Amino acid sequence: MEVLEALLTRRSVRQYEKKAVDKKTIEEIIRCAMYAPSAVNRQEWEFIVVTEEETLREIMNIHPYASFLADAGTAVIICGDEEKQYQPGHWITDTSAATENLLLAAHGKGLGACWCGIYPDKERMKAFQTLLGLPAHILPLSLNAIGFPKTRPSKPAERFLPEKIHYGKW
Repeated sequence: MEVLEALLTRRSVRQYEKKAVDKKTIEEIIRCAMYAPSAVNRQEWEFIVVTEEETLREIMNIHPYASFLADAGTAVIICGDEEKQYQPGHWITDTSAATENLLLAAHGKGLGACWCGIYPDKERMKAFQTLLGLPAHILPLSLNAIGFPKTRPSKPAERFLPEKIHYGKW
């Protein structure tokens, strides 16, 4: 799939076939996520891959918008390492870039994915830290479902709005 086509056709997928995604494919997708830009190339991201049904159920209990994990079968939680970030807050932008790369890579592989926010909800962040045994300096940003879409999402409505572009000044 061409890059521009992927950017213009990627959609959040919330309905999946109950079919496992193989480990090699997940690692290829995460490899793409690791090629995201990061401040001063700190690459402070960490990835937790969850495929065990019991842990997926616990995640669905923590996150109110992740019920589709039951069918997707794979969750990738992207975290940032506060101790490795260049300046305070960079873990957020850097792991967000990695999350977008992950979503685009899944789409490019013909899979569906959906970003479910963990950050900035402090209670949700703490619940994920506890469930996944994360050290205090590892902060969860995004929960990403990955799986085989039940149906192909339709092309998104036009989002290009020229009035949102400002040249030089406001």
